[in-house]
Amino acid sequence: MEIRERLGDVRCFLLDMDGTFYLGDRLIDGSLDFLDKLAETGRQCLFLTNNSSKSAAFYMEKLKRMGVPEQFRQVLTSGQAAARYVLDRYPGKKAFLLANRIETAEMRSAGVPVDQDDPDYVLIAFDTELDYKKLTALCDHVRRGLPYIATHPDFNCPTETGFIPDIGATIAYVKASTGREPDVIIGKPYPGIVEETLRRTGLKKEEMAMVGDRLYTDILTGVRFGITSILVLSGETTREMADESQVKPDLTFGSLQDMIPYL
Repeated sequence: MEIRERLGDVRCFLLDMDGTFYLGDRLIDGSLDFLDKLAETGRQCLFLTNNSSKSAAFYMEKLKRMGVPEQFRQVLTSGQAAARYVLDRYPGKKAFLLANRIETAEMRSAGVPVDQDDPDYVLIAFDTELDYKKLTALCDHVRRGLPYIATHPDFNCPTETGFIPDIGATIAYVKASTGREPDVIIGKPYPGIVEETLRRTGLKKEEMAMVGDRLYTDILTGVRFGITSILVLSGETTREMADESQVKPDLTFGSLQDMIPYL
């Protein structure tokens, strides 16, 4: 199947952010041109991020500063998808929430009841304010056998100076102490964030494409759920890594800019 034909039915591009659309605070060349082409061809996009240490409002403001038109400033975080999941599965139940102040405020705003002392289930996000007291309480509740949900699986979070430990490192810590891993993980490449994406867009999987720079989250999401997967080599994954990986994208481009002639 030719590239143009493969992309012909795509009505919405699910765009990873860091490494795909920008690097840190710098736009990747051609990212805004890609959005211009989407507008020209009547397509939409939804920015999809696993990072639950920031709110959707934070990312929307960042995109605004970068010159992204309002019609394309639509963001779904793993934290938002997790809030939807627990509200649907545990209506009226209280969460022990491991999260920083930003994400705690977003969860409360979404209507998630929080009780750190007598919860009904455990929900953990990427807590950039993590301390030993929080870790101890988390392990206590997990060890009690409460339902245990995590927003996403990433072990490290990229920064402009290297990597910092992400929620996956917290999950590993809790497993070492309690013997348990999360019962459910929401973010890429797991079902929760895909289900929320379908709900928000009202589209079918066949009408979407997942675009990102990470094989084990972005591309694996497409592979697992029958969504066209597009790898861009503007971030984490190199051509050599892609060639050696068992996770194979449907299409590969150097960056978003290289996709424009095929839209």
